[in-house]
Amino acid sequence: MKLIECHNLETAYATSLNRPILNDINLDIDQGEFVVLLGLNGAGKSTLLRSLVGLVPLVKGEIHIHGLEMTPQTLPKIRREIGMLFQGGGLIRQLSAIENVLCGRLGMRTTAQTWLGFPKRDCILAQELLGQLGLRDKIYQKTSQLSGGQQQRVAIARALIQSPQILLADEPITGLDVVASQQVMQILSELNTQQGLTIITVLHDLGIAAEYAQRAIVLDAGRVVYDGKCDNLQEQFSQVLSL
Repeated sequence: MKLIECHNLETAYATSLNRPILNDINLDIDQGEFVVLLGLNGAGKSTLLRSLVGLVPLVKGEIHIHGLEMTPQTLPKIRREIGMLFQGGGLIRQLSAIENVLCGRLGMRTTAQTWLGFPKRDCILAQELLGQLGLRDKIYQKTSQLSGGQQQRVAIARALIQSPQILLADEPITGLDVVASQQVMQILSELNTQQGLTIITVLHDLGIAAEYAQRAIVLDAGRVVYDGKCDNLQEQFSQVLSL
């Protein structure tokens, strides 16, 4: 069974683009794949990524996660299997690193449980995740005081504390320097190869995409124009966008 199945996805008409942002998207993604979404600005990459976690309403089509069709009723269950890295990290800057990571557990707790604070096992897990990502000495530091690369690692830990099977990353290295970008991509690669986590990420750098991803999906005008290996990605990208 396919892990992710998208059938005829179409979003609302965008007047600025003179078309739907997503326009008849069909694709399947298997468990354990590392997939990169590529395309020019406005192609629909981030919209497609966000649709996989129910953040974008569809006017047509179906999404199935583990064979379960995404509906308002099934969405809470589906979201428990998906971790999301938002562009820029999406952290609460006035909170510490560990507090941000623990926010990843809020969807699994009732309102009453939240008022009681987080159980010790969650706090221990948050510390372990931050330690594994090289942030053991930054656990109680406010995220506003961390570098961009450190903040993105906190965001990764926040996603991982959900124990997801799928990790969606929307431009996870935007604004980072070369070293920090490589560190973040290496972490994602290790999560994929060592833990079998399915990774789907939006990137703009073709070199990094070719280095880390196994499969590239190129979008143009809301449609899939290339879906295949990352070999000769620069040539493939130029060809499909010049058609």
